[in-house]
Amino acid sequence: MGRFMLDVLKNFSFAGNSLFSYIIFLSLFLGGSAVIKIFLTVFIKRFKKWAQKTATTIDDFVLYVLERIIVPALYFVVFYAGTAYLHLSPYLRKTVNILGVGILTVVIVRVILALINYGLKIYLNKIGKNDSLERSLKGILSVSQIIIWGMAIVFFLDNLGFKISSVIAGLGIGGVAVALAAQAVLGDVFSYFAILFDRPFEVGDFIIIGDYLGSVEYIGIKTTRIRSLSGEQLIFANTDLTNSRVRNYKRMGKRRVLFKLGVVYQTPSSHLKEIPKIIKDIIGNVKDTVFDRAHFFSYGDFSLNFEIVYYVIGADYNKYMDIQQEINFAVKEEFEKRNIEFAYPTQTLYLDKGNA
Repeated sequence: MGRFMLDVLKNFSFAGNSLFSYIIFLSLFLGGSAVIKIFLTVFIKRFKKWAQKTATTIDDFVLYVLERIIVPALYFVVFYAGTAYLHLSPYLRKTVNILGVGILTVVIVRVILALINYGLKIYLNKIGKNDSLERSLKGILSVSQIIIWGMAIVFFLDNLGFKISSVIAGLGIGGVAVALAAQAVLGDVFSYFAILFDRPFEVGDFIIIGDYLGSVEYIGIKTTRIRSLSGEQLIFANTDLTNSRVRNYKRMGKRRVLFKLGVVYQTPSSHLKEIPKIIKDIIGNVKDTVFDRAHFFSYGDFSLNFEIVYYVIGADYNKYMDIQQEINFAVKEEFEKRNIEFAYPTQTLYLDKGNA
């Protein structure tokens, strides 16, 4: 009886394949699907629990690739392996092969994009929270998706037998022509990536470029916009910024301050020797300042000049001006207590009475 059933299965055919071949195909597909399901239930489930306990993100990335990209593609691999036991028409076999190439292309593209996305997230977490940079990185991801999917379509069409070499050559010649015509634009785009990754300045930083100064408001693909102190918006091409010497005051840890004052020539030597100590004591009592030096600097045309250097902790300009004002008030008060006079432009005329 069993031999009879086996002969029936082998002799009964449909669409060029015996019923036995269909049973083998179905058994392979269902068995392979069951193995994949067990893999998902046992291995992936355990791997997910283990990944939740670790502090690293690489395991989460691997889990995402396996669960969302690799495992779904395995069902087609099982289906494709089962078709080896079937006799398919040339047209149907070609259709299955094309489907396989398409799925393989999609899997490769998704893995590459997942790697790029993961790398950008790692970079963003490394430098800290930055909304403007996050928006820029999303823009880079979008551009990367367009480029990679374009290359994938070209690869897919090439495997289908389309002659795209002439099209690519034409695009290459056209690309050279476009590049020559848009050198300035492309230069600004590359400068944008240089600013994005090298980070000489960020949105909110106070910078000086040549004779222009202000706070960075926006960093775009072609231009960067700066709000000047007088209120108007300054727009710079990115290439101009990368080719210029940019002074970033927001990243200044401390501000070096040098100022001079002069006293009249009639000031006694004893008072002159006290002035550096007076200045030192005043600056030392002001919060967020570090005294450096105070010296009798030079003999001026109408004054005895002192040079003072100190540091203000922080980059806030208003804070610096408040501190300088406090020091100036204190110096004036101490000089008045000791009858030390500040110098101002004067001219003394001497008359020789003997020749009068």
